[in-house]
Amino acid sequence: MFEKTPFIIAELSGNHDQDFELAKAMIHAAADAGVDAIKLQTYTPDTMTLDVRHGEFMVSESDSLWRGSNLYDLYAKASTPWEWHKPLFELAESLGLVAFSSPFDLSAVAFLESLDVPLYKIASFEMTDIPLIQAVARTGKPIIMSTGMATLEEIEEAVATIRAIGDNPLTLLKCTSTYPAKIEDSNLITMADLAAKTGCPVGLSDHTQGLGAAVAATALGATVIEKHFVLDRSAGGVDAAFSMEPMEMKALVDACRAAKAALGTVTYGGSDAEQAAKKYRRSIYVAVDLPAGTTLTEAHLKIIRPSFGLAPKHWPDVLGKTLSMDVQKGQPLAWDMMV
Repeated sequence: MFEKTPFIIAELSGNHDQDFELAKAMIHAAADAGVDAIKLQTYTPDTMTLDVRHGEFMVSESDSLWRGSNLYDLYAKASTPWEWHKPLFELAESLGLVAFSSPFDLSAVAFLESLDVPLYKIASFEMTDIPLIQAVARTGKPIIMSTGMATLEEIEEAVATIRAIGDNPLTLLKCTSTYPAKIEDSNLITMADLAAKTGCPVGLSDHTQGLGAAVAATALGATVIEKHFVLDRSAGGVDAAFSMEPMEMKALVDACRAAKAALGTVTYGGSDAEQAAKKYRRSIYVAVDLPAGTTLTEAHLKIIRPSFGLAPKHWPDVLGKTLSMDVQKGQPLAWDMMV
């Protein structure tokens, strides 16, 4: 599905703070950091919630970054204006990046189709929105889907929904839907089980702080890494607390690329690069000058580096052997020296 794995996505989310020039600067910085893709989120406050200012329409969780916020106002602040999408996508593509988005309702899917996006992302909170998933599947385009807090049954239902419509390439992302997420809540080992149960490639949508989870996920076979991005955390942004600054994103890209390269292939006997070093193994050498006819004892021989003599496993076999020629200190012991 992707030319390079892990396919590393910089999520702009609402960290542009409704500033178009800042959004463009973020895309330039993400490209410089070496990511493969830019992702937006396509919604309006009216497609996300109702303009109601009490009860369940307020963020009440004590540990939330957005505690006390009204949902409508929060989504208004975090949304990316739809008229920005085309120029931002074009900018990203001009920099060699894949540009796409997460739609949050059917109107967003229709809008993104009008821009001919190359793939879609289903956000973790939308995993149970079957009509939305069906609409995305009907585009026939690749889908990346975050699993978040979804149960296995919910994941299987979403996958089956897509498979019933078409053969869209589908990647599932392990995701912890808290913001920021604690590293110990990542449970990355679930990725292998998720892949086995669904037959889908897997990856990580990472809301932790730092790059440890992303690198570990790469080592566990992640084909996609998604990370929120910000130019300057101290300047704020709705997701700034768990977003990576440019130098951090570059470090993440480099570390994930290195982790992927380190996986290599199943290899025994040393790599090609190691073959020359084999001469520094130990072997049996003559330790003193000896005339022909000498019966070899431990005093005459040593197991040392390098490895041009007989292997150390032959030590019991050579003791008591008789030399058939004169030998000098520093000669590697060989069978044709003995009778």
